[in-house]
Amino acid sequence: MKNIVLFGPPGAGKGTQADILKEKYQLVHISTGDVFRYNIKNKTELGLLAKTFMDKGDLVPDEVTIHMLEAEVTKNSNANGFIFDGFPRTESQAEALDAFLASKGERINGMVALEVPEDLLVGRLLERGKTSGRSDDTDESKIRNRFNEYNTKTAILKDFYQRKGNYYGVNGVGSIEDITERLSEVFNTL
Repeated sequence: MKNIVLFGPPGAGKGTQADILKEKYQLVHISTGDVFRYNIKNKTELGLLAKTFMDKGDLVPDEVTIHMLEAEVTKNSNANGFIFDGFPRTESQAEALDAFLASKGERINGMVALEVPEDLLVGRLLERGKTSGRSDDTDESKIRNRFNEYNTKTAILKDFYQRKGNYYGVNGVGSIEDITERLSEVFNTL
C-alpha cells in the first residue's frame, strides 16, 4: 500500500491535486473537509458539531476527526492505498494515524507538502468563496484565523515527519500540470 499525507495550508490546491493523483496511482482520496461537508449537508449529529468549529475557522477536535477517518479507511479496506487530505493536522492526530495504520500492518510512506506563500492563498480563497458556497472562504478575517491555526498547530507536523525522514516539500505555485508533475516525481519514489 502507498499511504500519503497530502499537506499544505488552506487554498494550496490539495483537493485539486488529490483528484488527479488518486486516478494516476489508483489510491483512495480521503478529504476530511469533504467528509465534514457531507455530514453538514445531511445534518448528522457529527456534521452539526463540525460546522460550529468550521464556521469560526477553527479546527474540528481530534476525537471527532479520528473516528471519521478510521471509518473511511475501514470502508475502503481493499484499496491500493490512501491520500490523506486535511488529516492529520496535529502531532497527536499523526500519532493516532500511525497507530491505526500499524494495527492494520500499514504505515505512512510520506508527507508531501504543497508550499505556497500566504498572501497568494488569501486571494485564492476569497476568489473560491465567490462560487464555493463555503462560509469560511468569504471572510478575510476567518481566512486569516485558519492560517493562524495552521501555522500554530499544523505546521509543526513538518518537523514530526522530518524526524521520521519522510517529509517532502513541493513548490505549489504554477499551473496545475506543473504542480502535478512535481508531486508525481515525489510519489514515484515512495
